[in-house]
Amino acid sequence: MRWSQTFIPTLKETPADAEIPSHQLMLRAGLVRQLMAGAYTYLPLGWRALRKVEAIVRDEMERAGAIEIHMPALTPVELFEQTGRLAAFGNVLMKFEVQRKGKRVPMALGPTHEEVVTDLVARHINSFRQLPICLYQIQTKFRNEERPRFGVLRTSEFIMKDAYSFGTSLEQLDAVYQKMYRAYCRVFSRCGLEYLPVEAESGPIGGDASHEFMIPAANGEDDVVRSSGGLYAANLERAETGRTPPTITTPATAAALATVATPGATSIEQVSRILKIEPSQLIKTLIYSADDKPVAVLIRGDHEANENKIRRALGAKSIKLADPATIEAVTGAPVGFAGPVGIKCPIIADHDVVVIANAVTGANQADAHHTNVNIGRDYEVTTSHDLRNALSGDPSPRGDGTLEVVHGIEVGHVFKLGTKYSVALKAEFTDEKEQRHPMIMGCYGIGVNRILAGLAETRHDAGGLCWPLAIAPYEVVLVPINVAEAECKEAAESLYAAFQNAGIDVLLDDRDQRPGVKFKDADLVGFPLRVVVGGKSLKEGLVELKWRHLAEATKVPLVGLVETVLKELAQRRAEEAANVPAAV
Repeated sequence: MRWSQTFIPTLKETPADAEIPSHQLMLRAGLVRQLMAGAYTYLPLGWRALRKVEAIVRDEMERAGAIEIHMPALTPVELFEQTGRLAAFGNVLMKFEVQRKGKRVPMALGPTHEEVVTDLVARHINSFRQLPICLYQIQTKFRNEERPRFGVLRTSEFIMKDAYSFGTSLEQLDAVYQKMYRAYCRVFSRCGLEYLPVEAESGPIGGDASHEFMIPAANGEDDVVRSSGGLYAANLERAETGRTPPTITTPATAAALATVATPGATSIEQVSRILKIEPSQLIKTLIYSADDKPVAVLIRGDHEANENKIRRALGAKSIKLADPATIEAVTGAPVGFAGPVGIKCPIIADHDVVVIANAVTGANQADAHHTNVNIGRDYEVTTSHDLRNALSGDPSPRGDGTLEVVHGIEVGHVFKLGTKYSVALKAEFTDEKEQRHPMIMGCYGIGVNRILAGLAETRHDAGGLCWPLAIAPYEVVLVPINVAEAECKEAAESLYAAFQNAGIDVLLDDRDQRPGVKFKDADLVGFPLRVVVGGKSLKEGLVELKWRHLAEATKVPLVGLVETVLKELAQRRAEEAANVPAAV
């Protein structure tokens, strides 16, 4: 392709509304343009890079045994009603009605395709002999994102690879899950991403077998917890700590329990300010409804409760914060003044709570708090639990140092669905004994756009983007210094034809521009290899090669240049492939 015959609208200045590097650089390099909030057009360079990502994803999905299909974005609303997700999605689901034969027909644009694929399988697969099967697609998804931002990282319309497995047993589910996990590692490695598989919440079925794939990035919107020794990583919702239950004893320094007036003080900040104490001296008493039964959860004032940990500690199927009526029933006080002393429900406490001496808690009466609250004398628990969000500096649960909390961009998620959708949509199979059972499902998603944005976010320098060969819009940009000079133009045209004939992925910058302009644009777009023709070097029979990731250029003979470039490209591919896990 010639630069003059394609569409690459580069920008010298950073757009004012572009907040993070990936958004800024994808706009400046002419990869994308915004149509409206949450919707982007992919321009030729951006689309070429995106298609290369898709090709890698397809290759690895098929290597893992998944079968590609293409499902409609239009979805009948009744499918979401059957699975209970119509209410769960709320405004995120893009719903509308169309007029058909005098009737208003409700539809939705698919945010994911669990319902559609389960309905498909339910209609056409009914025997254990047809299972397991894994179906996937690369499809446009739609979500009504209330705060679209960060370019293509958070949009209302996006491209996703979603795969769905169906099997007869947990063993079949485990086998497909492991194949998908390994395939994801290869996809992200082949794309040149630094990625981190992290444990994630999976719900009641599947145990720990749920993983997100994160790109560590300063501007990531997710919190990722990882250990200094590298043996543990999890998202914040899932992350455990290596803390253990301390010995529970009443402190020797326990002072007399007292009640103090705290009119209108219902928050940690307000109480701390009135009593002139640090939030770490306070105990938050949170009233939850666990499987419809009230329970008090004690968390240190400067910590955040982790509801997934609380649910697991209680062995509950579901938990939610109790309503005001329940809170008043167990505390005798309005919301904001709950405490463990005399509370009329079971209590569980975080490890850090039971070691606080002379704590401050709600007094279970309006506008009042207790001071000098001590375990063993004023309230009782027999053990403590890990109930709060992990923090930097906590011990690792794997015993390999301490934890740190970093930001990350989620690019993939593999998890076990179990039978939620197969039961709701009657996707059943007949076993060897002619008995019917719901199929056991898994779900595996990759944000294709997010791979591109994640690379832009993490692989750039002051000059612009730095693409790996596998994803670069073009691997080589051929730059004649002066197209108005016959000898230079003729040499460039000859090399361009030779590169194409040799199968080199090349863009010829045939613009009549100053060399400096062309070089800056080449760096901005991030072409891996720049080949410069012309000037004094050409007269000496030399050509300049400049790799984007290296500071210095080299000069090589014009004679045999095609072979030289092919060799350099092969060497670079080998270097990039060295970080790709072996196929299993």
